[in-house]
Amino acid sequence: MNTISLAIEDLLKDEEYGLDLQLIAGESGISHRIYSSRIQKPGLALTGYTEHLHPDRLQVLGNTEISYLRQLDEHQAINYIGKLCNFPISCFIITKGLDPPGFLKMETEKAGIPLLVTHHQSSTFISLITKFLEERLLPTTHIHGVLVDVLGVGVLLLGKSGIGKSECALDLVIRGHRLVADDIIYIKKKMPAALVGQAGETIQHHMEIRGLGIINVKDLYGVSSIREKKIIDMVLELVDWDPAQEYDRLGIDDQVHTILGVDLPHLKIPVRPGRNLTSIIEVAARNFLLKGMGYHSAREFHEKLLARMEVRPLGDEVE
Repeated sequence: MNTISLAIEDLLKDEEYGLDLQLIAGESGISHRIYSSRIQKPGLALTGYTEHLHPDRLQVLGNTEISYLRQLDEHQAINYIGKLCNFPISCFIITKGLDPPGFLKMETEKAGIPLLVTHHQSSTFISLITKFLEERLLPTTHIHGVLVDVLGVGVLLLGKSGIGKSECALDLVIRGHRLVADDIIYIKKKMPAALVGQAGETIQHHMEIRGLGIINVKDLYGVSSIREKKIIDMVLELVDWDPAQEYDRLGIDDQVHTILGVDLPHLKIPVRPGRNLTSIIEVAARNFLLKGMGYHSAREFHEKLLARMEVRPLGDEVE
């Protein structure tokens, strides 16, 4: 898992979320890193009470905070702000396009703490910046495999190179299912425990089929054959058939595959000539949906079998 952070200059470059931030002081600190998506309004910290200040969070100053600072004696205000700026604060952000007091600009410039301003109201901006940070600071990883949407189930196909993952995905697309990513899948962890997979921009909508080369699934089969991103619901691992290996034949005990701390249902599918892997993957997706509705066919069969064995008369035994 990556330890992800953002620089203050990344906030200034945003165009997608409409943060509309401008730098008005503390330019020397725009390389400061942000590690948390949590936001704080300093409140009592502006009076010198810094007991519960979280310097790792963005500090948002709204109309209440700026009004309070303006009515303070300037010497007293400089003392409070100077104490506040002694903390390793990533940046201050003023909302509603308010003009900050001169001493606030002076102290933040001296401490090298970026002072930003946005035209948004505090509540609107906090909502926007929280979404921005949560999206950009999510735990991420990448994995080699294929991600397909089968009947609304995000199926991650794993297996060694050349075992047939892409061919299976292509067959699924031909049967009306949807490709999300082939080869390299970028995965983000959405809190509390959902994994979202997508392709990189360069290889999006493309697949490599040995013997054919690179194909564009969107161009060949239309927009209904692809998805930009999908929550990963289960993992199917394609493995070479080994006669000496004992494979699960009942499906009673559920196995898991862990990615970014999230446990996903995991099935191993042995591959050999004559097995229709596409149909097996479709059935696995349907079975996953049934389990989500509380119906576990393998366990129900096992329970019926045990019940049958318990009630069978002794005379029914075969000689």
